[in-house]
Amino acid sequence: MEALIELFAQPSTWLALLTLILMEVVLGIDNLIFISILTNRLPAHQQTTARRIGIALALVLRLALLGTMAFIVGLTTPLFTVWGQAFSWRDLIMLAGGLFLVYKAIAEIHQMVDPDAIKKTKTYAGLSLTFGAVIGQIILIDVVFSIDSIITAVGMTNHLPIMVIAVVVAVLVMLLSAEPLARFIDRNPSVLMLALGFLLVIGTVLIAEGFGVHFPKKYIYAAMAFSVFIEALNLLARRARAQAGDHD
Repeated sequence: MEALIELFAQPSTWLALLTLILMEVVLGIDNLIFISILTNRLPAHQQTTARRIGIALALVLRLALLGTMAFIVGLTTPLFTVWGQAFSWRDLIMLAGGLFLVYKAIAEIHQMVDPDAIKKTKTYAGLSLTFGAVIGQIILIDVVFSIDSIITAVGMTNHLPIMVIAVVVAVLVMLLSAEPLARFIDRNPSVLMLALGFLLVIGTVLIAEGFGVHFPKKYIYAAMAFSVFIEALNLLARRARAQAGDHD
């Protein structure tokens, strides 16, 4: 206990904590977008439960990984080399997760733009999945994002309490944001398409990282933020046109 008091008595500890919380929240956005899109495919009475389970699993996985530092370090150790490119367990997991995200995003986009699929279901929400299938896919992507999140945390600080607090706060933010984000995506098809585009970008970045090509994430998130800003302007413009039409 004395060690914790001494640790948090240092201003550098609070700076590291705030920085790591911000990083973990940003990294959690990817996870949350996927969970929101996928759970919106469930019947309405199952959506909230699925989101809560998915986010709870994200927290459990992150805390479990934090408790196995040696395992985390081992994930970055090269396993084999192909044509001069070394691959670790982390690289293979990033590759698998990236390919899955790209496949899932393309499949969802195809179902949104395929006239035959639209005729069969009339609405996108009708293209439902089973509860078990959704939870299984959430677990898979939780593993990918949890490993990425914890490796980032380990690289930023050596203090386990700071990592635990940052992870818990970030997951709580995910939990509080899940319902509003899912409802917003469900009500706005153009936002859904934008979110699927984000998943395509994230999946491509994960594949690149699996091959050892590292993109500065600040540029990726900056581009995503700009896209959100433009889409927000589009939503405001559509609302203004709708209101003008009501007054005519």
